[in-house]
Amino acid sequence: MANENEKKFRVESDLLGELQVPAEAYYGVQTQRAINNYKISGKHMCDYPEYVKAIAYVKLAAAEANHELGQLPDDVADAMCRACREIIDGKFHENFVTDMVQGGAGTSVNMNANEVIANRGNELAGKKLLHPNDDVNMSQSSNDTFPTAMHIAACLAVEDRLLPAVSTLEQTLLRLEAENADVLKSGRTHLQDATPITFAQEISGWRTSLARD
Repeated sequence: MANENEKKFRVESDLLGELQVPAEAYYGVQTQRAINNYKISGKHMCDYPEYVKAIAYVKLAAAEANHELGQLPDDVADAMCRACREIIDGKFHENFVTDMVQGGAGTSVNMNANEVIANRGNELAGKKLLHPNDDVNMSQSSNDTFPTAMHIAACLAVEDRLLPAVSTLEQTLLRLEAENADVLKSGRTHLQDATPITFAQEISGWRTSLARD
């Protein structure tokens, strides 16, 4: 009798032959080969949600451009764009499983994204409509998508994490200025004591530097 907890697989194939892929996974054979071959850093795409969203933005932009140029039919473009927007919204990130350190120019990361978007798009369309290479990766190269996504991920991290954190720190420093308005201390310049200032004045310098820079 089969074990109910036994993991189920589907079989997919590429130029190198057949390979088992977890039945429930949205990724495919190319991603599975990367999982098997690149066990290097232990840091996977899903550990960096900004990057997953970023590569989905790249694929979304490519789908919209290819559709506008008449290279993708309406139904294919629609399914791709819907899948990309779901990933941007934070869904299916657990399927981005390739190690971020790998051979090539980010090919495994790129193919991981292509397969997830294609399989989710097919699910949304209710039929096998999208191909990871022919449709999702149309007019693209790993040498383009990988570094472009890195730039977008950096922007997302700055906007979503860094700037809000800096704003919170500014407000904390503003509060500390008010609390230390009457605290006198020696100013310091060239490693020597200088004109006395309030601790609030010193804190205001730190806050102003954050606000300016």
